[in-house]
Amino acid sequence: MINDSYASFLPKRSRQAGRAITSVHINRFAVPSPMKLCITIPDKPSEADRAAVLAPLRAYNISRAGDPSIRPLAVLLTNKLGDHVGGLWGRCAYNWLFIELLAVPEEHRGEGYGRALMQQGEAIARADGCVGVWLDTYEFQARGFYEKLGFDLFGTLDDHPIGQKRFFLRKQL
Repeated sequence: MINDSYASFLPKRSRQAGRAITSVHINRFAVPSPMKLCITIPDKPSEADRAAVLAPLRAYNISRAGDPSIRPLAVLLTNKLGDHVGGLWGRCAYNWLFIELLAVPEEHRGEGYGRALMQQGEAIARADGCVGVWLDTYEFQARGFYEKLGFDLFGTLDDHPIGQKRFFLRKQL
């Protein structure tokens, strides 16, 4: 743990690959370390920045829980012209399907497409060995829709956005 008596912070602005970078250099650690690290805050975080954060986290997770076998899943709504106009987007990992996105064009809501997309997603997840499905939705979106499909609330985040709630739901398969 770093505290004021063991660390000093020297803010530094620099340029790296044409991007402005804000750095905070940590001169000492509470626990002696042969390494010096620099906290860097890019003005415009990139996919490479994300990959740098993900790599050690993924390695740690795999060492503790095994390979998550992450597999993307898409079930698309296609119009008569062959254009994709909505659908379900998610990923299977650690034997659960996470539904990141579900969208039905407004003019087609209430026609059963949402239910059909969810049923297809669940069928693919079951065939892929998943034991459950989880997702999140906002207060102004579709909590009731998911509950009608057998999802249970397992978490609520208040004031996201301010004055509203974000709900986390799951369903055992």
